[in-house]
Amino acid sequence: MHGRFHAFDLAMALRDKACVRQVATTYPRAIARRFLAPDIPVASAPLLEVWRRLHGRTGLGPAPDVAISRAFGRFAARTLPDDFDVFVGWSSASLEAIEAAKSRGKLTVVERGSTHIVHQHEVLDRVYRAHGRHFRGIDPRFIDRECAEYETADLIAVPTAFAAATFVARGIDRRRLLVNPYGVDAEIFTARERPTAAIPTVLFVGAVGFQKGAPDLLDAFASIGAAARLHLAGPLEPGWRPTPGDNTRFLGALDRPGIVAALQKADVFCLPSHQEGLSLSLLQAMSAGLPVVATAESGAGEVITDGVEGYVVGAGDPGRLASALRQLIDHPDLRARMGRAARAKALQSTWSAYGDRAVAGYRAALARLAD
Repeated sequence: MHGRFHAFDLAMALRDKACVRQVATTYPRAIARRFLAPDIPVASAPLLEVWRRLHGRTGLGPAPDVAISRAFGRFAARTLPDDFDVFVGWSSASLEAIEAAKSRGKLTVVERGSTHIVHQHEVLDRVYRAHGRHFRGIDPRFIDRECAEYETADLIAVPTAFAAATFVARGIDRRRLLVNPYGVDAEIFTARERPTAAIPTVLFVGAVGFQKGAPDLLDAFASIGAAARLHLAGPLEPGWRPTPGDNTRFLGALDRPGIVAALQKADVFCLPSHQEGLSLSLLQAMSAGLPVVATAESGAGEVITDGVEGYVVGAGDPGRLASALRQLIDHPDLRARMGRAARAKALQSTWSAYGDRAVAGYRAALARLAD
C-alpha cells in the first residue's frame, strides 16, 4: 500500500479471517503498528514516505509522485512472500508487483478508491473549466500506469456501483469488477444527543477544493446567510483563495481526533463532490449521527436513501444544494430523525462485513481462474 486510505482496515479485516500473509507499506513499521495487529508481518519502505512528505512541505524539485509509485511497485514485487494466493495492491503503485505475482500464477487485485482514472480526469477538467480555471491534468504517466494495472490485474475492487460503471463504460469486463463498499469504526465515530441549535453548524470534511465541490458549497451558503454556520475541515487546494462569509470558518487539516470532535459539534454534514469512489468521511458523519446532504458522485446514492438519512443532490448545482441544506437547517426535528436513521444505517457498514465481501470476491475470482 502506498499511503494509508483504507488499506490498514482491509489488512485487519483479512487478518481476522486468517487471510493476510504480509503488508507492504511506505509507512515506517512503528507507525504501521499503530494500525495493524502485531502478528501481521510488515515490509516497510519508509524512505519513500519521507521523500513524499518532504516534497509536500518544501515543494523543492519536480513532483516525485510517479517515481515513488514506481519505486514502491518494485519494492512490493521484491518483497512478495513465498506463500500466498492473492496479491492486493493500490492503484498507481502496484504495476510491477502485479506483474511479478502473475508470473507466479497468483490472483492479482488492484484497489481503486475512485472512478476510472480517465473518467476522473475528464470530470475534473470540466469542473475547472466551469469555474474559469485551468486544470493541469492528471500526470499522463499516472494514467498510463493505472490503465496498465486495470488491464493486467485479474480483479479491480471499487467501493460503489457508480464507480464500477465508469470502468464498464471504458471496456472493462463487469466480471472483473468487485464492488465492495467501505466500513466505518462506529466505536470511534459515535453519535451524541444534540440539543436544538439556534444556529446549526454544517460541516464539510475533505480536501477543500474543486473536486469535492467546495466552491458550490460556498455559493450555496451565500444564499443561506446567517441561518447557519459552515465549517470546512481539510487542506485548502493550492492556488485557490476563496473569500469566506461571516458565517464560514476554514478549520484546516485535522487529525482523526480533530475530525471526531468536529463531527460531534456539527448538526449537518455536507459533501458536494464531483468525483469520488465512496467518501470515508461520509460514512463517518453518518456514524456520528449526522444527517447528510451529498452528491450521488460522492457515493452517497448507494449508502443513503434520499429523504431518509439525508438528501442526495446532483453535483454542480448550488441552488439544489442550498434548498436541501435549508430543509435541515430550518427543521430541527427533521435533522434529529434523519441523524438517527443515518447512525442506524452506518452501523450496518462494518469493516468485518467489508472483509467478508473481499474474501468472497477473491475466492470467486480464484475459482474462475481455475476453470
